[in-house]
Amino acid sequence: MNWYLAKIIYRIICGDGDHTAQFDEQLRLVYAANKEDAFYKAQQIGRKEEETFYNLKNELVQWRFINVSELYKVGEMIDGAELYSRIEEKDNGDIYADIVNRKAQGILHSDSHELLQLV
Repeated sequence: MNWYLAKIIYRIICGDGDHTAQFDEQLRLVYAANKEDAFYKAQQIGRKEEETFYNLKNELVQWRFINVSELYKVGEMIDGAELYSRIEEKDNGDIYADIVNRKAQGILHSDSHELLQLV
C-alpha cells in the first residue's frame, strides 16, 4: 500500500450560475495499493463529498465534482518532504509576495484559522 496526493476539483455554482466560474481545488491524501486504485478512490471521495445547500441569501449553492486532475505517489514520509509544487506567473510579483505574506500573518494571528483534519 502507498500514499498518493490527489487533486480533486469541484465547480461551485450559486443560484442560476450567472457568475464568474468558481472552482475549488483540494489536495487529498489517499492510501491505496496502486495508482489506478488511488485514482478511483479519489473519484469516490469527490462524488461522495458533492454538496448542495442554501446560502444566507437563500440561493441554491452546488459543489459539483468535476474529476481528479492530478495524482502523485508520495514517497517516504520525511519531515519537510515536498508533496506538491506549482509554478505561478503573475504580472506584479511584489503584489503576489505581499498577499502571501498577509496570508502567513493571518495564520499566526487569527483565532478563526482552522487546521485541516484528515479523517
